[in-house]
Amino acid sequence: MAHASFDGLRVLSLESRRAKEVEKLIRTYGGEPFVVPAMREVPLDSNVQALEFADDLIKGNYDLVVFFTGIGVRTLVNIVETKYSREKFLKALSSAQVAARGPKPQAALRELKVPVAVTAAEPATWRELLQGLETKYGTSLAEMRVAVQEYGASNPEFLSALTEKCREVTKVPVYQWALPEDIEPLRECVLAIAKGEMDVVLFMTAVQIIHLFQVAEVMNCQQELREGLRSMVVISIGPTTTEELTHYGLTPDFEPSHPKMGFLVNEAAQYASKVLRQKRSGEAAKDALRAPSQKSAKITPQAAKTNAPAETPAPAKVRRVAPSTSNMAGFRDALMPIDFLHEISSRIAGSDSFHVVLERIVGFATTIIPCDSCFIYVLEGDKLVLRASQNPHADIIDQLDIKLGQGVTGWSAEHREPVAIASNASNDPRFKAFKNLPEDHFEAILCTPILCASKIVGVINLQHRLSYQHTPNEIRLLSTIGYLVGAEIERARLESENAQLMGKLETRKAVDRAKGILQRDLAITEDEAYRRMQTESRQRRKSMREIAEAILLSEDLRKSRVDVGEKSAS
Repeated sequence: MAHASFDGLRVLSLESRRAKEVEKLIRTYGGEPFVVPAMREVPLDSNVQALEFADDLIKGNYDLVVFFTGIGVRTLVNIVETKYSREKFLKALSSAQVAARGPKPQAALRELKVPVAVTAAEPATWRELLQGLETKYGTSLAEMRVAVQEYGASNPEFLSALTEKCREVTKVPVYQWALPEDIEPLRECVLAIAKGEMDVVLFMTAVQIIHLFQVAEVMNCQQELREGLRSMVVISIGPTTTEELTHYGLTPDFEPSHPKMGFLVNEAAQYASKVLRQKRSGEAAKDALRAPSQKSAKITPQAAKTNAPAETPAPAKVRRVAPSTSNMAGFRDALMPIDFLHEISSRIAGSDSFHVVLERIVGFATTIIPCDSCFIYVLEGDKLVLRASQNPHADIIDQLDIKLGQGVTGWSAEHREPVAIASNASNDPRFKAFKNLPEDHFEAILCTPILCASKIVGVINLQHRLSYQHTPNEIRLLSTIGYLVGAEIERARLESENAQLMGKLETRKAVDRAKGILQRDLAITEDEAYRRMQTESRQRRKSMREIAEAILLSEDLRKSRVDVGEKSAS
């Protein structure tokens, strides 16, 4: 199989948040990177709407809350904390139904220990999210009061469709997109495209397209920009971004097999050179995109909605790289050992929480090895607990467990050996099916143990929908990841356990102090004081710690009044 390579093509990306990563990937695949940030996140002029939402949520006035972005989750919590108790808000959020568009908001919510009831399937646009809500709630949606966290700009299509199905829909903006403070690099970028000085452009969000054309409009060269883009290879990360391109009369040459940065850059490297030759020679690029390992497997057609200006022809169908494509071809050979070590160590060395560490490991593993699913199981006691997943499984994360030796995953952990099954995985005698895991119908599996100090910590499990022959290098690579991340997983897990124990200890201290105050003031026994606090906890629907802290606060205020009175008397 030919290695993925840009062969020196000039590759433009307008990515902002992950600019360094995409630049490194382009260079890794032999391209000349031009990374020009096209947007920045800025706070809203007013947080009134977010705070009003928080107040209504705490009062129980919402049935469902929909989150679109991970940064939106974190920003909203930070805004709410300026006026309300963080614990009170998260408790109210956990009491409502919560939906997340994709893995990033799901990971942010899991970090906050907020259960997620619905997540969107790939490519995780608003359409998949709406379908997930309809599947989960059916006709009961009609009676639900829904809040939608917006992400930089409103999504009128989603809001309109949701409003037709729900009792009430409220927008909750938490931040907005703006042009970079210095737009000169974007101006130079527009001119470079118009002059034909770029070969490939990677669009990772619709906002990048909007801002690029905004700058071109100010420069009065929108048509030149459009013509320049038509002479390049234009790649869209997914349907939402594709729709924005069609609005400007452009049709991307293809979308990646998965809407992720790693797949986008790799598959661009595989196909861009051939597509560019055919475009610039006047040929139609009908046969440019084939799965490398299957000559007859063409790109799966995916229609893009026509929303182009009247003077432009209707856009053609947008091709999508076939799922059977060996998405990460050439990555291992192009990435030097020191780069590999630096990349994975930088991802896990942030001292983040347990689930964030696991999500990063999933992201890294699925970037460098082609797969359709990735699970991480962590050993706890004598069982392996599912703690992270590439695909949305909000109902079973932290719930599903298997015994050591059970199934292919359990066998890999028990024997501390990798297992690679190329096809018919369900026929393997070690295989065990789980009803709520659709991945159990996949054809191929690769499992490798995660080790720390010669002890089993967990298992990384990769799966494929179609038959897949794992190379020895891929098996060794995943095993190496298992060796490298074992200690970090143990650290994060122990810190999580310690935090829980510290929380319990602080709660016990507060309750003991509060009991002493009640015993003194009410002349009752310790058991009676504890029972009174329990009664208050049930009646007020507050935790024992919250009741204890209220008693302690009252005591502190009483002491302050006494001190003030004594000073006044003297």
